[in-house]
Amino acid sequence: MGFAAVKLQPAMAQASRPLAGRRIVVTRAREQAGDLVQALTALGADVVAAPTIRIEPLADLAPLRAALADLARYQWIVFTSQNTVRVVCDRLPEWGLEPRALTRVAVAAIGPATAAALAERGVAAALVPERFVAEAVVEEMVRRGDVRGKRILVPRALEARDALPEGLRARGAVVDVIPVYATVRDPGDGSRLARDIVAGQIDAITFTSSSTVRHFVDLVGREAATSGRFAAAAIGPVTAATARELGIPVPIEADEYAVPGLVDALVRHFGEAGRGRGRGRGDV
Repeated sequence: MGFAAVKLQPAMAQASRPLAGRRIVVTRAREQAGDLVQALTALGADVVAAPTIRIEPLADLAPLRAALADLARYQWIVFTSQNTVRVVCDRLPEWGLEPRALTRVAVAAIGPATAAALAERGVAAALVPERFVAEAVVEEMVRRGDVRGKRILVPRALEARDALPEGLRARGAVVDVIPVYATVRDPGDGSRLARDIVAGQIDAITFTSSSTVRHFVDLVGREAATSGRFAAAAIGPVTAATARELGIPVPIEADEYAVPGLVDALVRHFGEAGRGRGRGRGDV
């Protein structure tokens, strides 16, 4: 199946391990979960890796290849996630291109992790909004000048929200949206995790995208997902809204829409839950 507890070292000072004894589930795709797993483990958490999604590049990337071959007609290319960076940049050598070819236009990235993924490939993002959501890209582009008539390329997930292209088009931009990957359910068996949830053996479950929420419900079933027996921790407002729409209460929401912000929110939540009362998995 797809989940396993990460073993911890013997006890350390509680002050440096504020999540000690807390069993926290990471639902992120297996290849992306490392930074969150490591951060939580370092703070004392008993981490359960239960990937609910898998990233699958689309079989037909001809539209992307055609757009990149004629990149000079665009003023901007917007990368909405690390996944988009990987899929696009991994294909460039096959097409006789290098990542630095992307620097022929201005590059925008949603979030520092996306910007870092670009930087690792030699591409500097000219725009990284302070809020790591699509709407903030629109606001920042408009703040920098009129986008009317500007051509903007947006490679993205097949099932991504339309807030970014619609927001730009509403302000007169010409936006080409090209799906490059799909987010699908991880094939793992969620029955054990579902039993642990219902038995009150899970303190928190982290969600880093709307797709992790939707496929979590598919993985463990609606009864366990909406049982209220764990604290749902969302990386940002879009993810939190999806969870609530599906009947999952969200008591933990990151102020900074990135992994460090999610970790900080978990520490705050369990620090408050642990003060002045006994510790138990009902304290979520």
